[in-house]
Amino acid sequence: MVEPPRLLTKTGPRRASAESTLPPLENGDCMDQKTFHERYEAMPEDARAELIGGIVYMASPQKRRHGGKQSLLIQWLGEYAENTPGVESYANATSILGPASEPEPDGCLCIEPEPVDDNTYIDKAPELVAEISSTTEAIDLHRKKDDYEAAGVREYIVAALRSGQVFWFENRRGRFHEVQPDADGVFRSRVLPGLWLDAPALLRHDRKKVLTVLRRGLASKEHKAFVAKLAAGRRS
Repeated sequence: MVEPPRLLTKTGPRRASAESTLPPLENGDCMDQKTFHERYEAMPEDARAELIGGIVYMASPQKRRHGGKQSLLIQWLGEYAENTPGVESYANATSILGPASEPEPDGCLCIEPEPVDDNTYIDKAPELVAEISSTTEAIDLHRKKDDYEAAGVREYIVAALRSGQVFWFENRRGRFHEVQPDADGVFRSRVLPGLWLDAPALLRHDRKKVLTVLRRGLASKEHKAFVAKLAAGRRS
């Protein structure tokens, strides 16, 4: 059985907002990452916010469509990580990416050559970030994409539910370039070999097809070579 992806937690419980002299975060506030982080820590535990391009975005309630697709996305990332020692998957994990950027991506994959402390934040650019996008499509494909690009995220996926498309971007020399699926309609990661995605299956919530295609990638010679490379790096 595939274990669920690990979630990074805050360093200690947030202080209740009533006990703090810090003003609560509001949608559209402008600030740097350090100020945002301090004020976010002072918010109630159930509050969720992101800092994107120096602007605060408060999370909206999720509808079933978004939640269902995110569940499948997280399962897809988690199964890849479970079968790729040295790669970890995270869901909604706070990622400190720069002086004006602290997002909480729906899911991400990080190459972690050494064990990490779960009670910390992600403080580097993940190798791959994935977002399920509905009401936030414009943000995910522009401001958030710019932040991920600047931070050095190597691959970025946006499943845009309103337009019914999956966008896959690859970072080349510091700039994101959109890539297309192969002739069979499957996206194949170049950064994380064996990470294969049938985008139409994800959009129609065909869990069986999404995982079947992924498992074909996990059985590929490219994935076996990648696992061996990661193992050699940990031994050296």
